[in-house]
Amino acid sequence: MNKDNYIKGRGAQFNPHNRFEQLELCREHEEGIDLDPEYDTYATQVYVEHPKKIVNKVPSKDISLDYSMNPYQGCEHGCIYCYARNTHEYWGFSAGKDFESKIIVKENAVELLRKFLSRKKHIPKPIMLSGNTDCYQPLEKKYKLTRGLLQCLDEFRHPVGIITKNALVRRDIDVLQSLAKDDLVKVNISLTTLSNELHNKLEPRTASPTLRLKTIKELSNAGIPVGIMCAPVIPGLNDNEIPKILEAAAANGAESAGYTMLRLNGAVAGLFSDWIKKNYPNKADKVLNATAAAHGGKVSDSRTGKRMRGEGQLAEMIRHLFYTQSQKYFAGKNSRVLNTSVFKVPSKNGQLSLFD
Repeated sequence: MNKDNYIKGRGAQFNPHNRFEQLELCREHEEGIDLDPEYDTYATQVYVEHPKKIVNKVPSKDISLDYSMNPYQGCEHGCIYCYARNTHEYWGFSAGKDFESKIIVKENAVELLRKFLSRKKHIPKPIMLSGNTDCYQPLEKKYKLTRGLLQCLDEFRHPVGIITKNALVRRDIDVLQSLAKDDLVKVNISLTTLSNELHNKLEPRTASPTLRLKTIKELSNAGIPVGIMCAPVIPGLNDNEIPKILEAAAANGAESAGYTMLRLNGAVAGLFSDWIKKNYPNKADKVLNATAAAHGGKVSDSRTGKRMRGEGQLAEMIRHLFYTQSQKYFAGKNSRVLNTSVFKVPSKNGQLSLFD
């Protein structure tokens, strides 16, 4: 790998073409004299949006929750494998460098959620926060949209599931405790590896493995149900860590664990292939071939019931390893079921009356 040309602290090293765009910005002169200076910048840029809705129906049978909401589009965490990269193309950006440096902030997210929950015929069903990009990514420290959404859900006594790989979730322990009193929340921490070396390359702007374990412990000690997602399992790269990941998670208070297999849909296939060849050249072919073997011969997989777990001998070996180790370390622990019976629309006030 040419370290001089490698952008540290970011996952993607280039911008693949947006499939929805007919034109493509490219470099005609190697010295770049034909480009606007902003083309090569990698500093985070914020785009404020005011969408018409924040809660989305989840049609997939592979996802356990019925609704999701994402206060941010794009994610500074820069995880190279992230399936959400492809959604950035809908906004006119690239799934590569743009995804982790051009972040869309939905400034009216809390207002939209309040309006959604105040509907006369609203039937409470758990909402996933976030199902796409991480709701506790770095910009949340400034904008506090996730905290506002949780406070709104707490006010309505509405159930919510959270998945994150950022320790910033600890900031909101007070709200999470209030929700947890009525089984209205469960937090899942994504725990992909215990190796700092792999973490720094694979998920460059996320909390370290040590800090994630500390976060699991703090949440658990605070009475907040917390599980882990061992995701994605990357055959030939982190699959051998499954036993130690589950052992460490359980020892720090996690009550449940799940996993998904790596799949490389759309632009993510090229981005991940570039990344692994630059960072782990000796393992690249093995990892890519093993990933394809687990998905019917292709690295991408959109098949319901197959895409999350894969198929074939290798996928079955990983499934067996995960569940035998889960039985070993999570025996006697029960995953909470989110409660939908205490939902209530708060008494009218000036803010609520706007939506009557």
